[in-house]
Amino acid sequence: MKEETERLQEHLNEKIFDNLISFIKTSHTQVNSEVNDWSYRMRCSEIPTAALVLGVNVPDHEMTVQGLSELLKQSLTPHVVCLQSKECTTVKQVLQKILMNLTGGSGNDEEEDVHYSVEFHQSKMNCSMASLCRWYNTITKKSTSKSPSKKRKSSLQHEEVLPIVIIFKDLESFLPKVLQDFIIIASNYIQHLPLVLVFGIATSPITIHRMLPQSVSSLLCIELFQSLSCTDHLATVIDKLVLTTEFPFKLSGKVLQVLNNIFLYHDFSAKNFVKGFQLSLLEHFYSQPLSLLCCALNETNARVQNLTHDDCELIRQLPSFMGYVDDQDSEKQVELLTNDQYLKTVVQTLLTTLHIYHKNYFPVLKCLHIFTSSLPKYPLGKQIRELYITCLESNIWENEEYSSAFQLLRMMARDELVCLLQECIEVLQSSEHTSLTLSVQTLEDFLAKFQKLDEVPKEDVEEGQECKARSQKSLQKKTDLYQLQKTLMEMKELKRSKKPSKFEVLRMDVLEFMDKLVRKYLVPPETQPLHELVYFKAASALRRHLNAAPRAGLQIALSNPYYYLKNEALKSEGGTITNVAPDICIIYKLHLECGRLINLYDWLQAFATVVRAAEGKDRDKINNGQVDGVLHARFIRAVSDLEFLGFIKPTKLKTDHVARLTWGGF
Repeated sequence: MKEETERLQEHLNEKIFDNLISFIKTSHTQVNSEVNDWSYRMRCSEIPTAALVLGVNVPDHEMTVQGLSELLKQSLTPHVVCLQSKECTTVKQVLQKILMNLTGGSGNDEEEDVHYSVEFHQSKMNCSMASLCRWYNTITKKSTSKSPSKKRKSSLQHEEVLPIVIIFKDLESFLPKVLQDFIIIASNYIQHLPLVLVFGIATSPITIHRMLPQSVSSLLCIELFQSLSCTDHLATVIDKLVLTTEFPFKLSGKVLQVLNNIFLYHDFSAKNFVKGFQLSLLEHFYSQPLSLLCCALNETNARVQNLTHDDCELIRQLPSFMGYVDDQDSEKQVELLTNDQYLKTVVQTLLTTLHIYHKNYFPVLKCLHIFTSSLPKYPLGKQIRELYITCLESNIWENEEYSSAFQLLRMMARDELVCLLQECIEVLQSSEHTSLTLSVQTLEDFLAKFQKLDEVPKEDVEEGQECKARSQKSLQKKTDLYQLQKTLMEMKELKRSKKPSKFEVLRMDVLEFMDKLVRKYLVPPETQPLHELVYFKAASALRRHLNAAPRAGLQIALSNPYYYLKNEALKSEGGTITNVAPDICIIYKLHLECGRLINLYDWLQAFATVVRAAEGKDRDKINNGQVDGVLHARFIRAVSDLEFLGFIKPTKLKTDHVARLTWGGF
């Protein structure tokens, strides 16, 4: 799954990366001609800049930028620098970061790289664009001196240079003043350095003009590049990882809904969706002992034969298998419950049936999505993941949305219906199962009948024209309101009793056939025996891992450390303070007994009393109030940790007090 995700990421970014490389490659290429656009831009001191709109899915940006950086180093230039806003709060830090990355290794001469790297670190305070220019000139002279003939040829016809690409990963987070000053400095060296800027933008290209005044933005020659939207990225990920029989592991409707909600309401990150999918897989194989049978179909026979008696008993306890046993006759029930070898044979058959079920399920699901995704108001959802979640949770044909969708389909025009049929035929042809092959043949027959509808008999045309003319003539007569109402009612009855056209009959036949396919193949997975082996259903466990509540988790850990540490000595009754608990837990429990302001001296004395009681110290020393340096340091560290976690803060009301920021506890 990880390899498939990486290949998918490369494929999705392939087009935009090719366009970026083409832009960077031609940005500093000089052609010997009278009209040279780049020479004109050079005279204007414009820096070629690629505005790369990555979208609001910020967690995915790192992977995209890293892939772009590696591709540039492999195919175009080794001089690539990636900058982050948190590391570049001043222009000096920006220049230091650029020089450190570039002089650390150019790929031409290791001794020269080491020399420049040492020189840079020795004169870190004097880093500037002039230093970068000297370094680049030295590197360029060394590379051209190795091939003089090539140099003469390129100087006459087509001179290629290795550009210096500077990528600003998160443009919105950079300080506008820092960005402005760097661009102004870089524009003064653009005739000596082939600089190319890449702006990673999460929101909108207008951000550039909001951060930079016109005098600075005029120094940039900006070209816009739009990456694939995060929803399209997720749809492709779901199609390759979830809606496929290549991987036997599947998600239940509730688990998929949890991952979908996290994507829609938190981060829009397809990368985090894949991580949640991987976490579900790990949880399934960790919590389900029979998950060893969640494998490819060609491996199931060997694994089933190696099942032990205990494994067979676990299979017999599965709810879906118990339902399967109840449907069998008495003789088979006895064999299934007592004979392990017979059970293994049945399990192998059921796993094959489950595989065939998925082989038919996903093509029919995609066909239903093709028919319903273009309907007004999207009664069954616009994205296939929404339709898939609905189909997993219940019988889709029992929903009101399903009925309303087919009512809209009954009004669909012929051209639209023909296009949908062609798409469905292409999807169903991908399945190798015999039953769907017959369905493809039926849809092809429907398509051929639609194409023959152009040949309308003359009798039908004349009859239709005659009825239309008779209706118009009756309406044109002068009459009163009663006669008009009577005429309209007669026309309505005539229209209701009118014989449906051949297209309408054929359209109804197509929709009835699609409804039969849905009812036959899109039954929920709970109806399949042994579905527990491949479907992960623990949505609560996944929600607990991915939708964490930090404050609640902190308070549970501090008030009940046994919940996490599992140390028997930490067990205590509700409300009591365990004297062997960690220092921060004791401090937390003591601070719950205080009001809005906490006296630090009293807090220290209470802490010392609890700790010394745990260590078995002399009670007389406790009463004297003597606190040694080690105990005092432990108290200060625990209070500092509690302040860092946001439970207390210093206050100016009283110098020897701290203010409590929370109220109550778990």
